[in-house]
Amino acid sequence: MAGRGPKNAQRSRTETERARLYTARATWHERQNRRRTRDNLIAGVVGGLLVVGAIASQSVHAAVVAPEPEPTETSTPGPVENPFSGLFSDDAAVE
Repeated sequence: MAGRGPKNAQRSRTETERARLYTARATWHERQNRRRTRDNLIAGVVGGLLVVGAIASQSVHAAVVAPEPEPTETSTPGPVENPFSGLFSDDAAVE
């Protein structure tokens, strides 16, 4: 029975080491999840601020820039006679 003491002690050390490693991995995993959540929140807030800033910038730009002038109605000239009609023999035949 004396041989069992060191074997149980070895098993106890192994179990303790496994428990320590499990706790370390679980803690690391939890920290990673919290970091990802935090980073996603920060990215969402910054992205939202960029969108709001772009909309505000466009609104200010539209308010500051002078509007295009309104088109004015102009009179259209009547039909113009072709000054070259009758100069060529083909034109005389067509008329």
